[in-house]
Amino acid sequence: MQIAILGTGNVGGALARALAPRHAITLGTRDAAQPSDRTTALAAHTGAQIAAMPDAAQAAEVILLALPWHALTSTLPSLGPLAGKVVIDGTNPLTPTPHGLDLALGHTTSGAEYVQRQLPAAHVVKTLNQVGAEVMEHNAHLPHRPVQFIAGDSAQAKETAATLLRDLGFDPLDAGPLHRARLLEPFALLWINQAILRGKGRTWAFAAIDGPAP
Repeated sequence: MQIAILGTGNVGGALARALAPRHAITLGTRDAAQPSDRTTALAAHTGAQIAAMPDAAQAAEVILLALPWHALTSTLPSLGPLAGKVVIDGTNPLTPTPHGLDLALGHTTSGAEYVQRQLPAAHVVKTLNQVGAEVMEHNAHLPHRPVQFIAGDSAQAKETAATLLRDLGFDPLDAGPLHRARLLEPFALLWINQAILRGKGRTWAFAAIDGPAP
C-alpha cells in the first residue's frame, strides 16, 4: 500500500520502521524543503519519501495520523477533502488537568469523531491508539499476540486497517462503528496509567486470549 504517515515523532517513527519492509511509506512533515534531522534520518533508514503533509496525504491510499492531539486543529484543514481515502486516527485527545493527564473529550463524542467531522469525505478508522510506540514497532517478544480494537463506519476501511495491524503483529478486533472510539480513547488512557503512572513500563500490551469452553 501507499501509506502516508503524518508525524515523525516516536509513534510515526515506530510505524515507519515497522511498515517499511512491506509498504511504500511517505513521511508527511510541515516543512518538506527543510525537514528536521530526525525526519531525514528516518527516511534514510526506512527508504521512505518526504513530502509536505497535504502532498503526502493526497498521494496515499492510507493516511496514518501520528500527531499530538493539539496539532490536529491546524493540520486537518490543510489536507484537503481526502475523498474516499482511509484515515487511521492513532491520536488520543489528551490534556493536562489538575488531576494529571486526562481526556479532553469523552462520553458524548471522541477525537476520532472530531477527525471525521473535519474530513467528512474520508473513511476514518480509530485504532493504533491503545499502546505505546515501542510495542507498535516490536511485539514478537510478547507471549500472546497483542490486541488492537478498531472502530469505524466503513467495513472496507476497517479491513484495510486490520491488514496493517496484522502486518504490525497485532490481533485486530472490530469494536463497531466510529462512535465506539469513545471506548477506545479511555482504553488508551488506561494503558498510559499502567505504563507510566503505575510503573509497568512501555513494552507490554493488552491481549484477547481465547480458550476452550468450560
